Amino acid sequence: MGRPPRPREPRDRRAARRRLLRRRPARLVRRPPRAEGLLVAVPGRPSTPRLARGARAKPRRPSRSRSATGSGVAPARIATARVYDPPKAGEGERILVMRLWPRGIRKDRVDRWLRELGPVVPLLRAFRAGKVTWPEYRRRYLAGLRRPEAAARLREVRQAARRGPVTLLCGCPDPKRCHRTLLRDRLVRRRSAG
Repeated sequence: MGRPPRPREPRDRRAARRRLLRRRPARLVRRPPRAEGLLVAVPGRPSTPRLARGARAKPRRPSRSRSATGSGVAPARIATARVYDPPKAGEGERILVMRLWPRGIRKDRVDRWLRELGPVVPLLRAFRAGKVTWPEYRRRYLAGLRRPEAAARLREVRQAARRGPVTLLCGCPDPKRCHRTLLRDRLVRRRSAG
């Protein structure tokens, strides 16, 4: 026959849900930097200072994942793949960068879904319909990565790539004309963009 109709939610509950969906993402809270080499006098022992809590005896070495050009992530750390292809050994963290969830893909095939890094739906539809050329699509997609929510997700991907290998996933069959390649190039080339 069909499904019975869903009971309607009360108006105030629907309004609360809409407000929740419209809320801006929470701002990232920065922690204060750790004290480097701060010495504190030990009570009862005036001649033997010790390191303050949270201070480091030696400053941290710079990350080895940065290339000589100063970019944020070494190119070998970020790969791209089609989400419909089977996972390969050594792919590391699999990050889906599409606005809409791809059909037929189970949630366990992806480690993280960052929809803010996918192209906005109107831009994607216009490109697929042939109304937008590749250079225009590229320009508009890269401009969209400057939005605050996209910039926060870019930082997340960079941090993940510094921890280990990362694979950016999308459903496009041609990697040369796909936003995942544009995104990878942006992450590799720029250190503080976004």
